[in-house]
Amino acid sequence: MTKEKRASIVRRILNKLFPNPPIPLKHKDHYTLLIAVLLSAQCTDKKVNEITPKLFAKASDPYEMVELTVKQIESIIRPCGLAPTKAKAIHRLSEILIDDYQGKIPRTLEELEALPGVGHKTASVVTIQALKKPAFPVDTHIHRCAKRWGLSCGKSVKQTEKDLKAIFPKTTWKKLHLQIIYYARQYCPAKKHSIDECPICNAISKYN
Repeated sequence: MTKEKRASIVRRILNKLFPNPPIPLKHKDHYTLLIAVLLSAQCTDKKVNEITPKLFAKASDPYEMVELTVKQIESIIRPCGLAPTKAKAIHRLSEILIDDYQGKIPRTLEELEALPGVGHKTASVVTIQALKKPAFPVDTHIHRCAKRWGLSCGKSVKQTEKDLKAIFPKTTWKKLHLQIIYYARQYCPAKKHSIDECPICNAISKYN
């Protein structure tokens, strides 16, 4: 089966199961989305959503955030893991936003990636969800599914992103990356995966 046929099956099933997937991280604006995504590194969205209301009650913009000490930020976000590193990054990037961007987030992927604690995936999420510019964030869920569905060789997250961008239209990226994440968690987990209980894997397997 061609990749195009596989992609068509994927989109059809995802649109049926998750027609309007919400952003899983609670936020109120571009800045709080950036912080929430940064905190989600090696942490579940559920845990991040439990912590961010406490953090944003203290500081919900860069100006309020820099008024907190790194230790204060660290104490709030500790349950998210990697707290010392993330706290330093949040405080420093908030300073940079004030000094260089009038308290707003940068408008390009490259500028976002240059911020402390902001990797390519985090920058991609903010770019497509907040800035409304084309990007295809690839996390472990998407990386896993793309390989299982024969849409990518799966050698690296970078290669998976390149492969998915090549096969799906830009207009679908914003919704599609969220659809795959929700689908992966419910139907296509890393462990105890059953082809019979996974609609996409099941559909594709019938053509193999």
